[in-house]
Order: sequence, then structure tokens, then C-alpha cells
Amino acid sequence: MTVSTSEHLTISPRVLYVGTPVMLLSTSNSDGTANLSPASSYWALGQMLTLGLLSGGHTLANLHERPGLTVNFPSPQHWRAVEAIADTTGALPVPEPKSGRYQHVSDKFSLSGFTPLPSELVGPPRVAECALQFETTVQRITPGIGDYHIVEATVQRVHAHADIVPDGTQHIDPRSWQPMIYSFRHYFGIGSEHGHRPNSETARFPTKS
Repeated sequence: MTVSTSEHLTISPRVLYVGTPVMLLSTSNSDGTANLSPASSYWALGQMLTLGLLSGGHTLANLHERPGLTVNFPSPQHWRAVEAIADTTGALPVPEPKSGRYQHVSDKFSLSGFTPLPSELVGPPRVAECALQFETTVQRITPGIGDYHIVEATVQRVHAHADIVPDGTQHIDPRSWQPMIYSFRHYFGIGSEHGHRPNSETARFPTKS
């Protein structure tokens, strides 16, 4: 689409989620059970992840006490399962900022229908239905300017379903798998491929069906 400058409007949207991946964050509760929480503020550089989490949430409280964290990436078809736990919290009582909309749920795996899968290096389980899973250890939690915290975590191990890894490689083929994208409170897939960088590690491999 070609847009001229005269067609732009000055607006004030309430959210600025242009398009970010949906994650399912699994942390360990004090009693050894697992908490599962959707999130979508994320970026990665090397083996380091940076996550944005609302202050006062149960995931953040768990990470302050226990630094193990799994980051699981659902596919677009999982959106109803993600939505089932989107307005829940593992905190009891429900924190004041969430009291109007959220309800306490102790077992979000059961509510969502997702299956816990034991991790290998950290305490919290992975999400079996997610084709891509990271086991991470939190290195630093920093208060943000607003009502959120910045969590920095090192990826210790990556688990990828065989269907999204070209045979004989250590690479993720983005043509064989789609993350769920959160854009202005709607869920999407990433659509068709339009091109790739010259240094792509997977462009020369055939796509798995």
C-alpha cells in the first residue's frame, strides 16, 4: 500500500503493540507448583532475552525469588487456550491493579488445556504444545519508568520440534513454523514469506511439509 503524507492522522492509541510474539512464561511457585502467564513484550539479542512484565504480577514475584523461567512460543491455532488464561493471576489475593478484571487461578495449565513438560536445566516446566521452548535463567530485574519491570534472562537451552528444524542443522526454519503475533489486541500468524536476508541460515534448505 502506498500512502501519501496527507493521508496520515495524528492519533493517541491506548496500546502500541504493533506486532510482537505471544509467549507463555512458566515460573515456579513457592510450593513447587507452576504458574503460567501469557506475555508479549519481548526482544532478543544473542543468547539474552529482555522481557517487559507488569509490576505486581505473580510471574514477576516468582522471578524475584526463583530465577528459573521457561519461555514458550505458541502457534496461532493456540489463541483460544492463551485467551483462557489471559485474565487470570496466580496471586492471591488478586493485586489491586488487576482486581477489576482478573481472577485468581492456581492451575493455569489445566484451565488452558496446555500440558506441562519437565525442563532439563531449570525448575519450571515447558509447554508441550509449543514448537519452540527456551529454558532461561534470569540475570537482572530492573524497575521501568512506568508500572512495569524489565527482566533480562540468559537462554540456557533451546527445544525445537523436529518439524521446524532442517535436517542436520541447528537452525529454526521460519517457513515451517509460525509464532502467534499479538497486534493491537488481536492474534495473527505471520503470513507468507516475502524475502530473506543474504545471511539467512535456512533459505537454502527445503521447507518441511
